[in-house]
Parts: sequence; C-alpha cells; structure tokens
Amino acid sequence: MLLTIDCGNTNTVFAIWDGSEFIATWRASTEHQRTADQYYVWLRTLMEAENLMDVKITEVIISSTVPRVVFNLRVLSDRYFNCRPLVVGKPECALPVEPRVDEGTQVGPDRLVNTVAGYDLHGGDLIIVDFGTATTFDVVDTDGAYIGGAIAPGVNLSLEALHQAAAALPHVDVTVPQRVVGTNTVACMQSGVFWGYVGLVDGICKKIKDERDRPMKVVSTGGLAPLFQQRQALFDVFEDDLTMHGLTVIHAFNKEK
Repeated sequence: MLLTIDCGNTNTVFAIWDGSEFIATWRASTEHQRTADQYYVWLRTLMEAENLMDVKITEVIISSTVPRVVFNLRVLSDRYFNCRPLVVGKPECALPVEPRVDEGTQVGPDRLVNTVAGYDLHGGDLIIVDFGTATTFDVVDTDGAYIGGAIAPGVNLSLEALHQAAAALPHVDVTVPQRVVGTNTVACMQSGVFWGYVGLVDGICKKIKDERDRPMKVVSTGGLAPLFQQRQALFDVFEDDLTMHGLTVIHAFNKEK
C-alpha cells in the first residue's frame, strides 16, 4: 500500500491509501528533530491501535514545505518500508503538467500538489485557497498547469502576531463573530480577523478573476475554510483532503511512466 506524507510548517499528515480510498489518516506536529526511528514507532503504534498491523506499506510519496524534515522521512522509507520515496519537487518526481512561472522560481510542493488535485477533481480555471500557516491562492490554468498566485499571512499567524506585538491584547481563537462591532476586546479582535479575512479572500479572488477575464471556480481547503464559508459564499466547493488526493494522483502518474 501507499503511504502519503504531507509535511507542512505546522503539522505533518500521514495517510495510508489502498488504491481506492484512504484507510487511515494521522496528524503530528512538524519537528525537524524527529528521527526516522521516532516516526516509525509513532506510526506503528497508531497502526496497532487501529488494527492495521497486517497492512504492508510498499510505496511512499512525500510533499514537504520543510526541507530539513525530508531527510529523515527518506530514511524512514528506506529503513522500514524498503522503498525509495517519491518527493514532490525533486527531478525524479514528474508532474502531469509542469508549472508555468518565472524561470528559476521554486514553487512550494504543497501548491503543486493542490494544483494537481484540483484539476483532477474539478478541471481547469481554478483558484485554490488553502488556509494553512500561510493563506495561499493558487491559480490553475485550463490545462491544469500551476501559473502563479498569491500568499498572505495565515489566520492564526496574524492572531499570534497581534497578540505578541500588543501587550494589552489577549490571545483569541478564530470564530464567527455575532456582530461586526465588538463591545469588548476579544470580540473586537475576532471581528477584525474574521471579517478582515473574508474581505481579503473575496478581494483577491475577484482581482484574479478580473485579471484572467474568465469564469473561475474557487476551491477551498485547510482547517479554517469551513468556518469562513458559514457566513459568506466565498467558495464554490470545499475539499477536505485535497493535498492527500493530489499525492495519490502524482504517484499514479509516475507509476504509469
């Protein structure tokens, strides 16, 4: 079976793909100090807890925005699963359609994977909004090529910066505010962040559509996307497992080569 690994700046997601569906998904905090042995002990413990000890992992594919983590994930694949992993963004890992960006530009592996997944599920002319550590906007052309986008600070990153830079402001959670005009400090902060990001997402998507001068479907992913969808029709569709789906598509494409 295939082990898909999506390593982001905050969390790393591991999932087992049996060829037709994910049979298990686990999440851990991203720590570059974690060794291959530690990954394996953690993973096997979770597999045992879900009665998956008989599952044999024979292939691995990795997408990582944290380069220092990749080495130990490679060792994990080699030492414990006896295979060489595919790593998105490396020359040996081909994409169905190569990105069209400025020469020499390094595109984040997560953005490439989301592009592949979005095109596979919804076709071209997409704007993919990913609510991660950063909030990214990825533009997918008619033929499925990644052609650029925009990057804004993530929602939680903005809240943390606000808390750290202003001593009188507390740390607050992101939630849908009852009113735009807050009557206490927490409500004011929640309103500013929530409605500020509604305006940011809506404004950037409109600007992209105007620049492209064509209808475009907006696809959202990431943990906070459903929260913003509750009050504003910002997105046409939400995809919970977009990145993991993209990893299975890229893996299948490379196997067919």
